[in-house]
Amino acid sequence: MLTTITSSDDAALRELCAQLRLLAGDLEGADAWPAEQLQLCADYGVFEWFITPELGGQGWTEAEILRGYLKLSAACLTTTFVITQRMGACRRIAVSHQEEMKRTLLPDLLRGRKFATVGISHLTTSRRHLTKPVLRAKESADGFVLDGFSPWVTGAPHADLVVIGATLSDGRQILANLDTRLPGVSVPAPVNLVGLSASKTGPVHCQDVEISRDAILAGPVEGVMSQGVGAKTGGLQTSTLAIGLADAAIDLVEAEATNRPEFVAASVALRRTWSSLRDDLLTHADGDEVCSNEELRIRANSLALRAAQTALAAAKGTGFVVGHPAGRWCREALFFLVWSCPQPVIAANLCELAGITD
Repeated sequence: MLTTITSSDDAALRELCAQLRLLAGDLEGADAWPAEQLQLCADYGVFEWFITPELGGQGWTEAEILRGYLKLSAACLTTTFVITQRMGACRRIAVSHQEEMKRTLLPDLLRGRKFATVGISHLTTSRRHLTKPVLRAKESADGFVLDGFSPWVTGAPHADLVVIGATLSDGRQILANLDTRLPGVSVPAPVNLVGLSASKTGPVHCQDVEISRDAILAGPVEGVMSQGVGAKTGGLQTSTLAIGLADAAIDLVEAEATNRPEFVAASVALRRTWSSLRDDLLTHADGDEVCSNEELRIRANSLALRAAQTALAAAKGTGFVVGHPAGRWCREALFFLVWSCPQPVIAANLCELAGITD
């Protein structure tokens, strides 16, 4: 019987992370999917962190959730990334007005018996430059009809439901609970990514898919993603995963530095930077905004890239062999340059990479 992790139980969280760390290398294969890892997280009660006690969860604070994410992402970034998308969907359901949906879906979602994810990037950072929305909604007598596709849906081939966003002709938007078994829903093979391919992130297509009104979670309204909480992109959550990845890479550099004096200065500097960034992140989550979300993301991206490459240098040729964590961390660090990355963050990271200073 596994111990359910609570906000005050570091031992159970360390135990889970140790198991995830051992399994992380198994996610490098072409057909890999973290099914075992996600079930472990369900068994340890991780999915309960995000939902209020009234709905069967533990109701952790945002700062407590970020502390958990820091540990999980240091152990296995792919699994943790999938969890962020999974719990984004669960939290959107939890804050909706659909009481029957909450009653019937949340118990199975919290215990890992069903898998949910989100398809909302096209409403925020992806494909917004296009004149015609990639996923369109048309009002019907019984609800809405969806036509088009959501381009970046994590875990799409394994999803029982997708909290998906669509745009009406007048610019208003809806969020809906899309049952992937509905006629007209199709899921092509996911794209092969440079890193985190085991997240099985790819498109979900809808061809004249009828959605009933009792499947609508929010809207129609302009800027539906600003309504409620739980599925927002970027911000503290993504920065947290980058900081967690950096933590794992710095651990390796510190271990190498115990026998190789040339890595001592680098390990000390990286750990000092990491500690300062982690403290600012958690202070921000507690409500004291010592810096902006964008500044945290810029610093987190930079540290993840630098820490991963330092770990590779410390591991030398062994780290360049497929299967070594240092090589995986380098590829995973690139993820943060493209996933839910606002333009000011991209611009700042580009300046750093190009050696451009103010």
